[in-house]
This record gives sequence, C-alpha cells and structure tokens, in this order.
Amino acid sequence: MPYPGEEYFTLDDFDLRGKTVLLRVDINSPLDPESGRILDDHRIKSHIDTIRDLGDTRLIIVAHQSRPGKNDYTSLEPHAERLSQLLRKEVEYVDGLFEKHALKKIREMRRGDILLLENARFFAEETYLKGESDWEKHENTHIVKKLSQEIDFFVHDAFAAAHRAQPTLVGFSSVVPCMAGRVMESELKNMGKAFTMDRSPKLAFLGGMKADDSIEVAEHMLSGGKIDKILTGGVTANIFLMASGHDLGEGNREFLEDELPGYEKIVEDAEELLEKWPDRIKLPKDVVLNEEGERNGIPLDALPSDHPIFDIGLDTIMEYRKEIEDASLVVLNGPAGAFEIDDFSIGTTEIFKAIAHSNAYSIIGGGHSTAVLENLDLEDEIDHISTGGGSCINFLAGKKLSGVKALNRSYREFKKESI
Repeated sequence: MPYPGEEYFTLDDFDLRGKTVLLRVDINSPLDPESGRILDDHRIKSHIDTIRDLGDTRLIIVAHQSRPGKNDYTSLEPHAERLSQLLRKEVEYVDGLFEKHALKKIREMRRGDILLLENARFFAEETYLKGESDWEKHENTHIVKKLSQEIDFFVHDAFAAAHRAQPTLVGFSSVVPCMAGRVMESELKNMGKAFTMDRSPKLAFLGGMKADDSIEVAEHMLSGGKIDKILTGGVTANIFLMASGHDLGEGNREFLEDELPGYEKIVEDAEELLEKWPDRIKLPKDVVLNEEGERNGIPLDALPSDHPIFDIGLDTIMEYRKEIEDASLVVLNGPAGAFEIDDFSIGTTEIFKAIAHSNAYSIIGGGHSTAVLENLDLEDEIDHISTGGGSCINFLAGKKLSGVKALNRSYREFKKESI
C-alpha cells in the first residue's frame, strides 16, 4: 500500500480482456538534438511488461515528452517506433489526442491493437491546470471528457510523473475505474518497505542540480522522521555550503544564481534547515575544482576559488562511505558532481559503489542515476531502482503523490465493480 489505510486497484482486479484501456506511461526520454533519435530508452523498456499484460485489449497509450520551450519538446513518433521494436508488433502513432481524427482511430481499433497518441503536453490543458485541490477541473477538461467516452478503464503506470497533478494523470479517477500498472505497483510496493523499516540509521544522499527540490524534500524527511541523516553532493551541497557561511567564489555563486530561480530564497531555506538540524545534515569536507579540465581537490578553508566546483573531495567520499556502511536504509537521488566528465565522476562512482556493496536496503532515484548504475554494472546490487527521481524522493519524504491519491480516490469510487 502506498500509505497506511489507502488502497488502489491493480491489473489483477478486473477482467480487461476485449476492453478499451487508456494507459498513461512516462516514456519521457533524452533525445539527440540533431536527429531527434532516442538516446536512452530505459523508461520505454520499463513499461513493456504492463503493455504485454494488456495485450488482449484495445490499448491506447498516452504520454509526454519534455515541456514547452525545451529543444527536446517533440512528437512521440520516435517513441512509437521504439515501442514497436521492443514489442515486435506495431504501435501506431497518432498525431492527435482527442481531435476527430484521433477519436476515429480509437473507434476503429480491434482487439490487440495499440495506439500511441500525441505528446499530451502539446495541449494547453495538460500543463495549464496544476494541483489537485479541485478534481472536477481536471475531469472537466476536453482531454478527459473526450477520451473517457471511448474507454472502459484507465491504467496509471507513469510513476515518474506521479507527483504532478495534470488531466491525463489524475483526471479519470472518478470517471472510469483506474488502476496501477506494473511499474506503479512495483514502485509503491518496493518503496513502501522504507515506511515499515524500524532499524536505523536511515540515510538519504541528495545531490544533482535540483537543489530547491532537495531542500524541500530534506525538510519533509527530517521533520517526518523518515530519514535520520542526509548526505549532500552536487549543487545541493554547494547551496548548503553557502548557507553555512562558506564563500565559494564569484563564479560558483553566479552559476547557482543562473541555474536556480529564487536562488536567495533557496539559500535562506537551507540556512533554516542547518539551524534546525545541524547534526543531521552532512556537508562535504572538501571539494574538487575544475582547473582548465584538471581535477584539483581542496579543503573548504582553501575557498573561495575562481574555478568551478565539479565534485566532492576524497575526505568527503571516505566519510560518506563510512556512513553508508553503517546504514540500514540508503536512498539516493542525484549525482555527487559532474559525473558525465570522467575526471569528475569519482565522487558519484564511489558513492554508488558504497551503496551497492553495503548491507543497507537501497533505493536509487531515476534519471541519470540509472545510466550511472548501468555503466558501473551495479544494477543487480541495488534493491530498488526507481523510474522517477522526483516522485521517488517525494514519496519517501512522506509526501502524498497526486497520481497515487487519484488511484486511492478511484478505488473508493469503484471498489464494488472489481472482480
């Protein structure tokens, strides 16, 4: 169960044979900016079991790719091609979502057919509505009203987007029976174990670029008692270092200001957390500078520097490894530094190895982390690799995900209709 006392349907609760099913997935993938070719198909592959289990239905797939303004904000045609290759059967791409020609395609479907509709974020309703405070607003969108007339069931398998409240993610909850797909079910079951663990210490490593999200999550994790101690890396660590009074140098400060909207507020929030939990948030002891492409580790008292910080230092790695060795649970979200450059990947590599070789129950958030694990051949050493960084870390912080709340709502609405 995702949260105590709350339930949801799965694919096993209904006889779906011959039915028309709308499946929401998250196949948002990195694309080559020149060719539009999919560079990493991990998320696409993750949904194959769900799609195969729905093989005896008329299956309509809805998904998104990127967001408006990004250079990888494209149609889902290449995704349909990749799905077809993986499934070894045709997945027909439809360049529409709820327009007449798209609905006509849906009505012409036969049992076993699969359609992939157009990028849901091409349609203003999908990104305009935010927050689930008024479920009816999502239900009253053209997207939901039009598509709900054509379907018997809705399957939510987009765990990586489950922290978002948008019509194709939460709008069907009281319109048709909604259930978790295999990805969603696996994510909730495996991460639910973290809620029931009574052994300590429980650690979270928060790295990567999204320092604002990490700071909000850290607050929830510590105040809710979900995590005993937080280790920091990446941009998140740099924000906490600034909040603790360290001058990183003008270039590093300007980088943070440029990359993080609301930078000053983020630093203030980090200061508050350090005042509240000074012994439970671990900061790097040393950092690594990029000096014209060369790696140079320095202690914190050697700051400020004109060179950018690209990794955590060796003393920090040793300290973090000891913390991880003694932990009963380790949750990781985000790299320790600029891991995509070999000379600055040491921090990330060593943290991942420490987690893989520890006895702790390990959960690693999605995104870049999956690629790192694959490169290190450590996937089999991790207890659960999540498909979604943001959803994973928010769930483990005890925040109720909009998509999961929608599943709970649908269960209450339709529980008499299940098998």
